[in-house]
Amino acid sequence: MIRVESIHVYPVKATGPVDLASARVELAGLRDDRRWAVVDPQGVRLNATTHGRLLTVTATPEESGALTLAAPGLEPLTVAVPHGGPVIPVNVTRLATMVDAGDAAAAWCSRLLGEPVRLAWQDDPARRPVSENHGGLGAEPLSLADTGPLLLTTTSSLAQLEAWIAEDHEPQTMVMRRFRPNVVVDGSDVPFAEDDWRGIHIGDVPYRFAEHCDRCVVTTIDPVTLAHGKEPIRTLARYRKWSGKTWFGIRIIPLATGKMSVGDEVTVA
Repeated sequence: MIRVESIHVYPVKATGPVDLASARVELAGLRDDRRWAVVDPQGVRLNATTHGRLLTVTATPEESGALTLAAPGLEPLTVAVPHGGPVIPVNVTRLATMVDAGDAAAAWCSRLLGEPVRLAWQDDPARRPVSENHGGLGAEPLSLADTGPLLLTTTSSLAQLEAWIAEDHEPQTMVMRRFRPNVVVDGSDVPFAEDDWRGIHIGDVPYRFAEHCDRCVVTTIDPVTLAHGKEPIRTLARYRKWSGKTWFGIRIIPLATGKMSVGDEVTVA
């Protein structure tokens, strides 16, 4: 039986995961997932490839929607949702503006990264629909996730990847955290079976397949030490490369709202 093994949200884009026992499913993705981002003075959203210290940040969501930011060497800071705050221009794919989270949040993030930045909040995911080029139908809302509301990965695929690495090079543990999934499922006997899943039901919510997930160099950064390496891109490029990209996991789109919990049965078609 296929079941949910773990659930994760990343309230601030490119920061560390928050592990959950259950999550509310909204049409734009899991509640609290990727609704905030750190941007530079030109409004360009920063990422972990160029700003690895973002991976050391834990942004814990409060029931109100506020965030408590924590990182090594910094005092925690709670940031309220900036309803009615100043709108700032941003350079984010399919999104022109966000709401500034205030000077205290900007100062905290600037100290973290050692350069002037701002923390911004996405007020309305409906203004950023899933692109038709990435499986969207034209009006489905999207958080600040790259191209789809949820990313699903499987433990059997990760085990196969590790086996390939050990066979071709030397054994190396590839923690799932490198792939930044929202939901990890266990119990599928066939590695990469998810490639062919088109209809997925998790708990009380149905989903549809949007696209396979192409992987970038962020996966080569150790999420704990921040050291850069060659895996898993090197091995994925040998076994999982087509259309000039490497692939691991699938993006899925909720067809209703509801709840997802660890242990939920996953049915596929």
